Amino acid sequence: MLPLHEKDPRAIGEYRLLGRLGAGGMGVVYLARSADGSLVALKTIRPRHVNDHEFRVRLRREVAALRRVRSRWAVPLLDAGPEEAVPWLATAYVPAPSLAEVVRALGPLPPWTVRALGGMLAEALAVVHEAGLVHRDVKPGNVLLALDGPRLIDFGIARAAGETALTAPGAAIGSPGYLSPEQARGGELGPPSDVFSLGCVLVYAATGRSPFGDGLPAALLYRAVHDAPDLDGVPGELAGPLGELLRKEPGRRPDASGVRDLLPADPRVGGAWLPEPATRLIATRSAVLLTLPEDPPTRAAGPDAETAPADAPPAGPGRRRLLAAFSAGGLTLAAGAGAGLWAWLRDEGAPGSPVRTTVALQADLSGPGAALGQAQERGARLAVADFNARADRPFELELRVRDDGGDPGRAAETALGLAADSDVTAVIGPTGPDALAAVAAPYRDGSLPWLPVSAAMSASAVELGDACFPARLGDAFLDAPLLAWVGHRTGTARAAVVNDRHGGDLSWGFSRSFARELPYSGIEVVEAELPEGSDGRDAAAAVVAAEVDTVMFTGALSGAGTAGFARELRAAGFTGATVAVRTDPADAFLSEAGEAAEGWVVSCPFVDGAAAPEGADFAAAHRARFGGGPAPYAAEAYDTVWLVARALTELTAERAPRRSLVARQLRTTRHEGIARSYAFNPDTRGVAPTDALCLYEVREGRFVYLGPYREVTGLDEAA
Repeated sequence: MLPLHEKDPRAIGEYRLLGRLGAGGMGVVYLARSADGSLVALKTIRPRHVNDHEFRVRLRREVAALRRVRSRWAVPLLDAGPEEAVPWLATAYVPAPSLAEVVRALGPLPPWTVRALGGMLAEALAVVHEAGLVHRDVKPGNVLLALDGPRLIDFGIARAAGETALTAPGAAIGSPGYLSPEQARGGELGPPSDVFSLGCVLVYAATGRSPFGDGLPAALLYRAVHDAPDLDGVPGELAGPLGELLRKEPGRRPDASGVRDLLPADPRVGGAWLPEPATRLIATRSAVLLTLPEDPPTRAAGPDAETAPADAPPAGPGRRRLLAAFSAGGLTLAAGAGAGLWAWLRDEGAPGSPVRTTVALQADLSGPGAALGQAQERGARLAVADFNARADRPFELELRVRDDGGDPGRAAETALGLAADSDVTAVIGPTGPDALAAVAAPYRDGSLPWLPVSAAMSASAVELGDACFPARLGDAFLDAPLLAWVGHRTGTARAAVVNDRHGGDLSWGFSRSFARELPYSGIEVVEAELPEGSDGRDAAAAVVAAEVDTVMFTGALSGAGTAGFARELRAAGFTGATVAVRTDPADAFLSEAGEAAEGWVVSCPFVDGAAAPEGADFAAAHRARFGGGPAPYAAEAYDTVWLVARALTELTAERAPRRSLVARQLRTTRHEGIARSYAFNPDTRGVAPTDALCLYEVREGRFVYLGPYREVTGLDEAA
C-alpha cells in the first residue's frame, strides 16, 4: 500500500482513508476504515466520467445489481455512493495475496489446486451472471488467495450483460492476455466472455503463463482473436476441460455452472485446497498486508504525518489498530508471520541511540546471475564505505545484503522479509527479470522504495508500483543509440533491417522503429528476416544481394540465432557496418561468433566502470579492494546507493525517516554519478534517459567502450 497523495481526500462518506491500494483507468482504490473500525477497499470514479448522464444511470443500475452478488468466493459490495460528486464503491478488504503473486513466487500450482480454484471461481461467476452482470476483468491479479479459498475482486468495470462499455464504443476493456476474442474486438459481451477469461486464469495457475504468451498489448489481442491457446505444460487431466473454456466461439463454451461440472474437486485431497508452500506464503504475505499505517490526521489536527519534525517519536500502531485489523480480516496467522508483526509493532528508534540508517541489497549471489549480483554487491559496498568515510556524514550507512539465488520463490520470500523489516529504508535490486517479477507484488503493496539496477521488464508484463524507481532504462530504448550511430557516424545510404524472430516482440518493435526512422536521415531501408530455427544463411544472402552499407540486426547479442547470423554474414562477404543491442553483460557472443563479431557496434544500458572518465577513482578503489576492475553494473550499483544516501541526507540529519518520505524524496533527488546523471521522471518514475545508454564496439575479441551514445554520436553538440 502507498501513502495518500497530497491532493487525496482524507475521508469519503463515513470512511477514513488510510492509503492507496492502486489506481486504474476508471479510478483510484483506497484502503479505508469505517466508523466501526472495519477495513474496506474504497474505489472512486475518475472525474471525467461523472458528468456523463448515461454513465450515472448505468452506474446506479450496476450498483443495484452488485448488491445482489452474494457468493463466499466473491468480495461483497458493502456500500456505495453513486449519487455523490465523486461516485465511489466500498467492498470488504481481504488481506491476502493475489494468484499472480503466489504463482510468481512459487511457480505453477498442482492440478488438484487448479481444479479447486476453477470450481470456486466458477461458483462466484455463476452468482455474478445470475445478477445480470459480466465481470469483464477476470485475471490473476483480481483473484485473491485466502487460506479458506479464493476471492474474486474488482467489479469496478463490471456491467450488465449485452450493454456497451462504460468507455468509448469499440474499446477493449480489461487485461490483454486474459480477454476473450469478442472482448479483444471491442464487441458485445456476455457471460461466455468471463468463462474464457477464467480459462486463461486457470492456464496461468497451471503453467505460470497466459495461454497467449506475453509481449505488447496489441500482439496479445491479436493472438486472442486469431491464435489457438498454448496449452503446453497444462497437465493432461486439465487440458481437455480448459480447452472447452477457451473455445473461440462464445456459444460453444460452457456456462459457469458447466465449468464446475468440468472441474470436479479431487476426492483424494479432502478439505485442503492449497499445497503447503502456498499456505505458508499466503499466511506470511497476509501478515505483511496487515501492517497498516497510522490513520492520516485531519488537516486541522496538527502537523501532517509526512512533514512531522524528524525528532518526533514514532507513533506505534496501538492495540486498537491491531485488534481492528484482525477483526476485519478474520484471519488466523501461522507462526511464521510473527516476524512481520514484530517488525510492525517494534519501535523505530529511541532518543540517544546511534544514528544509523540501513539500505538493503537484494541480489542473486549464488545462482545463474551470480556474476552480475556480485558485481553489484561490490559496487554497493564501495559506496557505503565511501559515504561513511566522509567527515560531514549526517549518519552511518549500513548495507544489509540478502542473496535470493535468482530463484523467484526465494526472491519473493526475501522481499517479504525486507518489507517487514522496519530498519530498512530502501532496497537496491533485485538482479534479474524473473526475480523482478516475483518481488513486484511484495514491494508494490508497501511504501518501501526499491531500485532495480540491472533488471528490467516491459510495463505490460508486471505492475511495479509507485515505490519502484528503476535505475536503468528498459530494453525498448536501446534502438536510440543505434539510430544515432548509423545516422551520424557511418555515412550509410542503404541499410538492411533484419528482424530476428528469435527476439519476439522486442525485436519486432526495433525493426518497426528502424524502418520508420531511418528514412528521415535519408537512408533507404531494405527489410529482411531471420526466422526461428534458421542458421542465418538465407538472411545473410539476402542482405548481401541487396547491396546495403549497414546491417541493423534487431535481436539481442545473447539471442539464439545472433552468433550464427554473424558467421554467415561474414562468410557471405559482407564488410559493412553491423549494429545490434546488448541486453546481457555476458560475453558469450564473442566466443560463439569468433572473428565474425569483429566490428559490431552495440548499444547497452551500462557503462564500463573502468573506462568511463568519471570512474577512475572508483575503478582504482575497486582494484585495491577486490583485486580486479569493476564488472558491468558495479558502477551503477555504486551510483544507486549514493542516490539513496543523497535522498536520505536531504531529508534529515537526525534519524532515518519513514519509508514513505524516502520514496517521496527520491522523486525529486538528482545525483551526478559515474554511469550517468540520475533523476526520475515525476510521472513515470523512470530514470531520465539523456545519458543513460552507451555504445561499445567489438575490437580484437572484446567489447571496447566508446562512451555515452549522445557524446559518441555528436547529438549533444547538435542539440
